[in-house]
Amino acid sequence: SALGSVTLIGAGPGDPELLTLKAVRVLGEAEVVLHDALIDQRVLGLAHPDAELIDVGKRKGKPVSQVMICELLVALARDGKRVVRLKGGDPFVFGRGGEEALALGAAGITCDVVPGVSSSVAAPALAGIPVTHRELSRSFTVVTGTTADGTNGADWAALAKTGGTLVILMGVTHRGDIARALITGGLDPQTPAAAI
Repeated sequence: SALGSVTLIGAGPGDPELLTLKAVRVLGEAEVVLHDALIDQRVLGLAHPDAELIDVGKRKGKPVSQVMICELLVALARDGKRVVRLKGGDPFVFGRGGEEALALGAAGITCDVVPGVSSSVAAPALAGIPVTHRELSRSFTVVTGTTADGTNGADWAALAKTGGTLVILMGVTHRGDIARALITGGLDPQTPAAAI
């Protein structure tokens, strides 16, 4: 049988109005949608009414193996299905979309990518905080606050010296350690911070 298709779609920060037109179109054509746990129900409601929705979200204490997700994507495509892998934010910004694209490629299956609005810029913007400003911050750095082994393994001393805005995703668990490491690395303790 003919191979199906796989499209990695970024669902953005949650609001269905922040989806791209292409994301809405492809989601409406999919036969199977593998989605993250935090995808807004209104976004899932844009899927074709007959589409099979499969929650493959990773939750603390209830992980779904990335290997299993990749194997499922390959199996569904080999079964001739039109598959959407729906991810929060952008598939390639801390979304493991790169791992999924590589696994599909290794299996001889091409995939399309529909970028999504990353929370790294959307959350500050929606809170009225520009990540860049000509007079205040000429760059921004996006970093995760949690690594695969559960630590906050970034080089915080180096990040403290970047001079731009730091956007730390998934950093709530280690926020105290991160703040101390940034200050120890030279960041002014009076630097404004927002938790969004």
